[in-house]
Amino acid sequence: MMSREQRKKAAGALHEKLQILRSITHSRALSDASIIMDASEYIEELKQKVVRLKQEMACEEAAGGGALQLKHSSSSPSPAVTVETLAGAGAGAGHGFLINVFSDKSCPGLLVSILEAFDELGLSVLQATVSCEDTFRLEAIGGEMQNQVDNVDEHVVKQAVLQAIRTYSSQGCRQQQEERY
Repeated sequence: MMSREQRKKAAGALHEKLQILRSITHSRALSDASIIMDASEYIEELKQKVVRLKQEMACEEAAGGGALQLKHSSSSPSPAVTVETLAGAGAGAGHGFLINVFSDKSCPGLLVSILEAFDELGLSVLQATVSCEDTFRLEAIGGEMQNQVDNVDEHVVKQAVLQAIRTYSSQGCRQQQEERY
């Protein structure tokens, strides 16, 4: 059992640690429980900030990387893009494309840039599976729209997707960073 003096010493040490915690977290709370709750919220904010900074670093690396290197390895720092022609996938036009894009880094908004490139080519997205959490993965089936020119092939689609990624990497990530501050 603790003596009265030991309890006083322990209570004083706890109070001192809570005051340090209070000053670190910029808490104005007076009660011990409130100081701890404020510290918990502060830790969550720091975790979110770390995630945001990691995303910004990934965006800056993608923007500063210059030309994209195409590799099919999951450890590749640059996006891998594959395009295959599918027969009968278009909305009446006769063919479409299976488009796969993978990057081990993700920036919010990359999907929008790629979908805009599809639209510019006259491709409608018939089916898509997308993951943007930690990595970026897109598998889409795009079909040519009826009133579009028929000169779209695998190479044209691949180049349009790569250009969308390059444009996004050089502009999109920077704009998002500026909007945050």
